[in-house]
Amino acid sequence: MITSPADTLVCDTAQVAVWQSDAAYDYNRELIAPEINLFEWFNRWFGEVMQKIFGSNFAEEYSELILIGIAILILILVGWFVYRKHPELFAYSRKNALPYTVEEDTIYGVDFTKGIADALSRHDYREAVRLLYLQTLKQLSDEGRIDWQLYKTPTQYINEVRLPAFRQLTHHFLRVRYGNFEATEALFHTMHSLQEDVKKGGAA
Repeated sequence: MITSPADTLVCDTAQVAVWQSDAAYDYNRELIAPEINLFEWFNRWFGEVMQKIFGSNFAEEYSELILIGIAILILILVGWFVYRKHPELFAYSRKNALPYTVEEDTIYGVDFTKGIADALSRHDYREAVRLLYLQTLKQLSDEGRIDWQLYKTPTQYINEVRLPAFRQLTHHFLRVRYGNFEATEALFHTMHSLQEDVKKGGAA
């Protein structure tokens, strides 16, 4: 009995090599995760640049330090940009600080009589009201009835004086100064009368 040889498959290795070299048939590239992350890639790229410019020895010793310096510089630039756009984010505030400050409202080195007269002549009753209140604080400080400090608030002075007239005077001042209420000639005269009552130590 004569038998025929078994059929065999022959692999065309040349054609397989052509397919393997063709990127269109590289289906595994989407399944294999990259072995390095973005930082590692940048670090490697930066190291290569440093080697080309300064040589391999310098790159090995200082490339990491230079990268850290660049990162710090970027953080400083970002912080500066944020500060320029939103300076209030960097403002220091005391714990338990009250919302009102009188940093520009000093009672020393000011000629209140002349300042009030000038404001009234210009019909600037808002400024006249401000100066009248500060003049009252100056008088109370000179008499030892309050301990004036730059950081103190009007509410703190109310607790020190404890006079209805001074409370009303302070209320009018705060409404005009920080409540955007209109300052009028009539209001100024009302506050002037309250100031006289405060001087006398009586109630309005």
